[in-house]
Amino acid sequence: MLKSLLISSALLLGGATLACNRAAASAVAIPDPAVDETIRNTSQQQTIVLAGGCFWGVDAVFKHVKGVTDVRSGYAGGKGAATYEEVSTGDTGYAESVQITYDPSKITYGKLLKVFFAVAHDPTEVNRQGPDTGTQYRSAIFYSTDEQQRIAQAYIDQLNKAKVFRRPLATQVSALDAFHEAEAYHQNYLANHPNEPYIAYHDLPKLENLRKEFPGLYKD
Repeated sequence: MLKSLLISSALLLGGATLACNRAAASAVAIPDPAVDETIRNTSQQQTIVLAGGCFWGVDAVFKHVKGVTDVRSGYAGGKGAATYEEVSTGDTGYAESVQITYDPSKITYGKLLKVFFAVAHDPTEVNRQGPDTGTQYRSAIFYSTDEQQRIAQAYIDQLNKAKVFRRPLATQVSALDAFHEAEAYHQNYLANHPNEPYIAYHDLPKLENLRKEFPGLYKD
């Protein structure tokens, strides 16, 4: 795995604590979105596509959110072929993304965005997350309806105006052309590789932050 090779011997020997501390500090207490959809009387499934760095950690976070029924890792925002090797070059326009299916009678689009901004990644980083750099690791929300676009942009504006983060959000809001599911070995990666150094240092702390910051939303 390409990402696994990014864990250097220095990190293994002395930097693990720093990495964990950085990940733990990424949790930010943020307000609810002022503009959001309402809880609906129907359980007809809805989807949201988000990009926030390596899809392994984002996938794992949303798999533990109540109201979410399915999460798939994949690629969005580019054109043409979408394989891991091609996307990893940073030249395809694709971002590593997750497609989240949720029950709108249990959770709203805006509340999912709150989790995304608060614990799933650092939305102020430009084309990077942790040790991963390149446009394929950018922060992005891919909307499929006008309502999704309106809620996403209003929330970004709200957080920027309130100066919730130390820097303005770098999250792009873009129309979803297509979502390409990633290769099978990327799906449910954290659950399948919980002891891998990259996962331990960069992604498991996100789950702990989710449990602490959103106890009412966290599910085992």
